[in-house]
Amino acid sequence: MAIFVIPAFNEERNVGRLLADLESRPGLWRDGRVVLVDDGSSDDTVASALAHDGELPLEVLRQVPNQGPGRAFDRGFAHVLASAPPDALIVTLESDTTSDLDALEEMLATARSGADVVLASHHDQGELVNVTAHRRFLSRAAAYAIRRISRLDAKTVSSFFRVYRASVLRSGYERHGDDFIREPGFACKAEILIKLDKRGARIAEVPVSLDWSKREGESKLRVLPTVGGYARLMMRSARERA
Repeated sequence: MAIFVIPAFNEERNVGRLLADLESRPGLWRDGRVVLVDDGSSDDTVASALAHDGELPLEVLRQVPNQGPGRAFDRGFAHVLASAPPDALIVTLESDTTSDLDALEEMLATARSGADVVLASHHDQGELVNVTAHRRFLSRAAAYAIRRISRLDAKTVSSFFRVYRASVLRSGYERHGDDFIREPGFACKAEILIKLDKRGARIAEVPVSLDWSKREGESKLRVLPTVGGYARLMMRSARERA
């Protein structure tokens, strides 16, 4: 069973296309569900999602006001973990259509073969296509710094596109409670990975391309707040190692 948790903020131009793409791939979501967490959008993201017509088992959770992807993931995880069986696979991805769904079958197969967390890796034989220079630099610099500080063995640490085993996510919440996801911004994905790695999660990576030209509109990532989030995360990791 695959359960999708997808945060969205001001993605009215993209979310309909994403849901249509998922609708066309029933093998990915059959017997599962799709949970879109709207993070206080000021546009018609919710209306666009609710306008989707098809068999896709879609739920829309509304989070007001905008609180960042960390809070959106936390809300979505709590919602699905309340009923998900331990062996369910929880898929997270971008709502702007840049996550390559062609790679998802391999990612799910890797999880079913024993991995607890499967990363869509843009740096491990994958590639970044039509990505701005500052975003490319930020991604690589963050991955390098996180690996050095936390001793995490993973090439891509910040991508939303992942597969988690439900039992492993639950173990993170059981250990950390409400502090499992402390970072409200984009650094939350590195934080989750570090904490699950320390819990002994088996982490695998699948090479995937990220093509920004698929997205309509601007990226929601803001450089200075994101850098601040990574700085806080690295300081906490350094203190824990000391």
